Amino acid sequence: MQFLHKLIPKTPTSPSLFHITSRFLTTTQIPNSFPDEPSSAFYDHLIDAAGRQKDFATVLSLLNKRSRDGFFNTTNTFNFISTDLSVLDDLSQTLASLDRGFTRKSAFDALVSRLSRLGRPDEALRVAEQMLRQGYGANACTFHPILNALTRKKTMDEAWRVIDLMRENRISPDLTAYNYLLTAYCFVGDLTSAAGLLTRLAEEGLGADSRTYDALVLGACRAGNVEGALVVLRRMEDDGVPVLYSTHVHVISGLLKLGYYAQAVEFVMSYGGRDEGLDTESFGILASRLINLKRFDDAKLVLKEMSKMGLKMGAKLMDFYELHIKE
Repeated sequence: MQFLHKLIPKTPTSPSLFHITSRFLTTTQIPNSFPDEPSSAFYDHLIDAAGRQKDFATVLSLLNKRSRDGFFNTTNTFNFISTDLSVLDDLSQTLASLDRGFTRKSAFDALVSRLSRLGRPDEALRVAEQMLRQGYGANACTFHPILNALTRKKTMDEAWRVIDLMRENRISPDLTAYNYLLTAYCFVGDLTSAAGLLTRLAEEGLGADSRTYDALVLGACRAGNVEGALVVLRRMEDDGVPVLYSTHVHVISGLLKLGYYAQAVEFVMSYGGRDEGLDTESFGILASRLINLKRFDDAKLVLKEMSKMGLKMGAKLMDFYELHIKE
């Protein structure tokens, strides 16, 4: 881990809306009157119904209206393309006619995100390139879902081509963009590439955040260097960087993989009482893993501590506790 020194340090949905919304799902017409308290889900339902009927005029009107009413698009706004990608060109043309500025950009961003979540990064990139050509406000955030999809597939060459495309269009990749690549390298234990990426982060003055450190802890654990992972974790704490729950899970997994059961218990216990959410997550995962590994005595010790601390147990852990521990 010699490269560590390079790091710089609206409105809630009302139950009655289900009844209100159902009246409009059988038509693609915009209702004459909207509920007093509409919601993003309300708009998503109407847009989905219109999209499935290929009524893009209504999709256009609904997207403009939801923006004017102050409701953001969501990951469900373009659900209708999930079962019919043939409408993508028509939808893209529709979005191009939206009100200029935030309304149009946010709709395109939501479409890029939806396509990426569907595992269609090529189509998502095509939409992003349209944004670039037409000047619709594409920025680093536009490309985050695409990079996420590509790095999850470990198609790193394609991910780097997206980074190059961003630079060619004067969009500087931000820390989030690089974190996707860093996490992918660390997941497969490619610490050489991870180190090179850290050097780039330092050269570009991007520093490090919780996701950066999380990736490094993951990489060290995947490489069997739990001691190095603990060094990174301590560095996080010293630098005042919030530690993610997943970062602790990486350490727990790394210790158990090496057969360091007592050390895993000691690690989790050492953080006990600081954060109830973290305790529930860490103690619960450790107990479950120990039971699966048939380390029943260690699991009982962890579950007793969970009970003592008043932490919530899942159904399987509770069954084990009542059967083997509770008097």
